[in-house]
Amino acid sequence: MDCKKSENLKNCNCTYSCGKKGMCCECLHYHLAMKQLPACCFPPSAEKTYDRSFEKFAEAWNL
Repeated sequence: MDCKKSENLKNCNCTYSCGKKGMCCECLHYHLAMKQLPACCFPPSAEKTYDRSFEKFAEAWNL
């Protein structure tokens, strides 16, 4: 499977600068290994906090 980085970047809402931006597989693996979720799982207001925890996810979506 080829990475569609340029296509992924169109939908990436991450405001943090890193080498995984647009490479969803790498980003997801990285964050899950740290017990986090990537920016694309969060609404813009929560994404800006850079808190990628499962707890912040639940709080952001009122779960």
